[in-house]
Amino acid sequence: MTLSSSTAPTIILSAPQLAENIGAVARVMANFGLEDLRLVNPRDGWPQERAWASASGADWPLNGAQVFGSVAEAVADLKAVLATTARPRELQLPVITPREAAADLASRVAVGQKVGLLFGAERAGLETADVALCQAVVTIPVDPRFHSLNLAQAVALTAYEWRLTQDAGPPPRFRDAPPPADQSAMMGLYGHLESELDAAGFFHPPEKRPSMIQNLRSALGRANFSDQEVRTFRGVVTALSRGRGRVLDKLARQKAEREAGGDLEGA
Repeated sequence: MTLSSSTAPTIILSAPQLAENIGAVARVMANFGLEDLRLVNPRDGWPQERAWASASGADWPLNGAQVFGSVAEAVADLKAVLATTARPRELQLPVITPREAAADLASRVAVGQKVGLLFGAERAGLETADVALCQAVVTIPVDPRFHSLNLAQAVALTAYEWRLTQDAGPPPRFRDAPPPADQSAMMGLYGHLESELDAAGFFHPPEKRPSMIQNLRSALGRANFSDQEVRTFRGVVTALSRGRGRVLDKLARQKAEREAGGDLEGA
């Protein structure tokens, strides 16, 4: 049988039972850039239509899935295979986390080695003889009170850690943001805000004014405002200052009316 030449890790499912779980695994693989799927003795044979339904459009791992009669055959062309299991074995193999496994696999892939992750059946997990074909055991640090994971969940956690070794940042569409405002725009904002705070008597006592201004500028500078955000913030300052002016005008009118009323009474 011809084996895939993908440089990303191969996912090997030993004796998977449910077509829905195989489809869910394919979906997770597609999420994290994996496509080489190998099935060892799937209980209900292969292909199974329910797997494609569960994959929700992630068809390519399923379309290219290969079936083997044993784990030994499925891993024959791989330079390193890591077994995932939550059950302790008598084998003397390194036991590592998914993050450590991802780093190890990435270093191997970087020098051209083909690698894989081996997962056992939903109920029984991996046989000791199959684990013996691997170079390390990957154990997910779950709560010991309930260590059972759905097959696709286990694949998702390990595949996610692998993905981080390839691209640790957010997707490109989340990175695009307007550039920060230049310093002249920020200085305009500082001056505008500070002049209004002066008018409101905010800087008290006067000897603390320099340090208070420094703190305000430092806080606003950390916000990394864009030009639009600077304009919005200055609009807020303007609205507040005009509101304060209306209040002061109202108070002045009320005072004038009271004084005028007093003059009439004394006449």
